[in-house]
Amino acid sequence: MRALLRRTLGSLVLAAASPAAALAVEPADLELVLAVDASSSINRSEFNQQMVGLAEAFRHPQVQQAIEAAGPFGVAIMLLQWADSRHQEISIDWVLVHSAQDCEALAQLIDQTPRQVIGGGTAIGGALSFSMLALEGNRYQGARQVIDVSGDGRANQGEIPSLVRDRAVAAGITVNGLAILNEDPALNVYYTQHVIGGPNAFVLTAPDYEAFRDAMIEKLVKEITGAPVAGAPGLGDGEQRAQR
Repeated sequence: MRALLRRTLGSLVLAAASPAAALAVEPADLELVLAVDASSSINRSEFNQQMVGLAEAFRHPQVQQAIEAAGPFGVAIMLLQWADSRHQEISIDWVLVHSAQDCEALAQLIDQTPRQVIGGGTAIGGALSFSMLALEGNRYQGARQVIDVSGDGRANQGEIPSLVRDRAVAAGITVNGLAILNEDPALNVYYTQHVIGGPNAFVLTAPDYEAFRDAMIEKLVKEITGAPVAGAPGLGDGEQRAQR
């Protein structure tokens, strides 16, 4: 199965075979960091629900259709687990997805992803800083760059998120949020004020981890299509947009 998955991934896995290849730059329609909270507030079941939700999101027809329609160069995706400012771990390095088959291969990788960060504070600023470096240092040149932060708590350690967010916005990066409200019913307000920013930035909410999958599907479709949120009719109760 693993050998088949490697063949299926094909060009997905970012592997430089030579110094020249390492320096090559590939265009992408979107570079997307998926930054998943793995801090002390996340128990084993909740972490697993995030991984299952992510994998199922990439198997969903709406997400697959959005990726296939994103443009000729595809969507470059990285999966990050984060906690306090010392703990950020790349779970899946940059992969380029174009098709439903690519999405299924990525979903299988997510299925196999273990928890690499266990415990620690909630350093949203650290996660944003790490994500910015990952966007800057990869081999892709995206028409858009987005950091997708999901979590269930406010920053309690490390750099102030809004300061890092402002640096990201100045660099042309959009930061979106998925606020899980099981512990803090007003977390979406905090994300709106201190985390999200940039062109068409928004925060979606999930009332609990059982709702994570559906919220992630909606979030990925919005991020991949680049659909404007500001001023959009029918803005959902679970959605807030950046005002900057």
